[in-house]
Amino acid sequence: MQKLLITTLFLTLCFNLPAQYYIRGEVKDGKNQPLQNVKIYLHSNRLLYFSGNTGGFGILTSKFYDSLTFNADGYEPKSISVKADTYQEVNLKMLYPNTNLQKQTLISISGRIDNNDNQNLFGNESYSNRVENNFVNADKFPATAFSVRADKASYTNVRRFINQKSTVPVDAVRIEEMLNYFNLNYKEPDENKTFNVESQLTSCPWNINHQLLFINLSAKKLNLDNVPPSNFVFLIDVSGSMDLPNRLPLLKASFQSLVKNLRDKDTVSIVTYGGTVGVKLPPTSGAEKQKIINAIEELNAAGETPGEAAIRAAYKLAKNTFIQGGNNRIILATDGDFNVGQTTEKELEELIIKERQSGIYLTCLGVGMGNYKDSKIEALAKRGNGNFAYLDDIKEGEKILVKELTQTLYTVANDVSINVEFNPEMVKEYRLIGYDNKKNVITDSASILEGGEIGSANGITAVFEIIPTENNLFEDDPLLKDDIAALKLNYRLPDDSTQKSYEYTCADNYKDFKNISNDLKFATSLTMFGLLLRRSKYSSYASWSDVEKIAKESKNADDYLQNEFITIVENAKKIYSKKSKKKVTVKY
Repeated sequence: MQKLLITTLFLTLCFNLPAQYYIRGEVKDGKNQPLQNVKIYLHSNRLLYFSGNTGGFGILTSKFYDSLTFNADGYEPKSISVKADTYQEVNLKMLYPNTNLQKQTLISISGRIDNNDNQNLFGNESYSNRVENNFVNADKFPATAFSVRADKASYTNVRRFINQKSTVPVDAVRIEEMLNYFNLNYKEPDENKTFNVESQLTSCPWNINHQLLFINLSAKKLNLDNVPPSNFVFLIDVSGSMDLPNRLPLLKASFQSLVKNLRDKDTVSIVTYGGTVGVKLPPTSGAEKQKIINAIEELNAAGETPGEAAIRAAYKLAKNTFIQGGNNRIILATDGDFNVGQTTEKELEELIIKERQSGIYLTCLGVGMGNYKDSKIEALAKRGNGNFAYLDDIKEGEKILVKELTQTLYTVANDVSINVEFNPEMVKEYRLIGYDNKKNVITDSASILEGGEIGSANGITAVFEIIPTENNLFEDDPLLKDDIAALKLNYRLPDDSTQKSYEYTCADNYKDFKNISNDLKFATSLTMFGLLLRRSKYSSYASWSDVEKIAKESKNADDYLQNEFITIVENAKKIYSKKSKKKVTVKY
């Protein structure tokens, strides 16, 4: 009798469970080639999935009949009705090449956007126009979002200008990249977790009526011995503009340092462009280090810069040597001065978004001065699902490609973004510092937020300046204390088609500035430094002396880079103080 009751109960539970169906299929382009990382929206549960390395997908659903929408950069969106017992073969049409249907991508989204006009040229160097984020009313627009990336190029470029005793172009200053450079407040996530998230509320040194909210994101650390094999394509600019000591010779030394750390199971190819495009080194095992080093040493600079053709050749080679489940990446090294073929930022972006569906990452290394095209290299890295660094000397080359090898070249998460919803009871207004959008993107009403790629062991620090409400100021009254904001981290694992999320509460854990960690204090000095360099309208109460004082008090005495930063601040103080003392003759 007892067995009969148990069996009956089991069958009753089974019949009451919702049915599970499995929708399977594959996504291809017009030439029947598989498309990776295609966004797949399942209408019944409103969840987002992605196609895998071979363009395939498998999605669980509770409905036998359902519908899917497919989206990929450079292709027409497509919606279809599906039956769970039918294998889906989906072909996406490429957008017409002469039609500008490409969606612009935002770095951050806030409820209010003002439009300024900034110059983007500094001599013969080019930088993307940036519009500084303004304060937003938390009652009207409590939610904001920003793309998380591990780019670090801005800091070293700023360092280059200061070391040359020059002022820095305003649009060369990207505060989020300056913070990324130092990997501050890194806390390794718990085992089996991809990220660790923390927040801290404190006073604002440059405005006593404001507060700072720090958000720290730490990515898990990969063991190089255990990561899958890599398929690297070195795409090296050897055109005539690279014939200077701080360009091609610097890149050669940096790449040779990287090669010494390759494993036998890794593969390296070299594509060069200077006058013509050619394969300097066919796919070669990491075991043949001397052969790869010799090929790099033989490079010489001459000719024009056919960057477009070179990028196409590199992607073609990377596809031919693609490693399923491996780390497939092109490392583009250039001063960005493309002058043959498609050369504008818009043309280069359209080229890259068609290639990125192949599942191949793009890391960009910028070098040079005078004709350095920061805007173009940055656009390539952001659109190519990769990262961006600037090399101003061999020490920086070794830092990026040797010391921080896994941070630069090994991905732990894609499409990373953060949504923050502020509590209007505690926050009157807020402002995201850094993550400033390009002017042309802001004015495009069809712009979308696109997440970034994060490499192993990267520490990301984001800073909000907030204007507190009266409730926020009563620190000792537990009845008035409440959470500052709710945070949602969105990301996708490299080999997983499902979008994941992690929710975190930014509590009212207020500490006076003097009591927060040295890493956060140092991050504050970097932030103030960036505001002053950008001539921000919100930096009127900040001073070079304050930046210097906070940096000195919070630095890690054993960290060469933090000590170097203090020297850079001292030099910047002299440069900008001298500039402000110049007499201006007014003619009536």
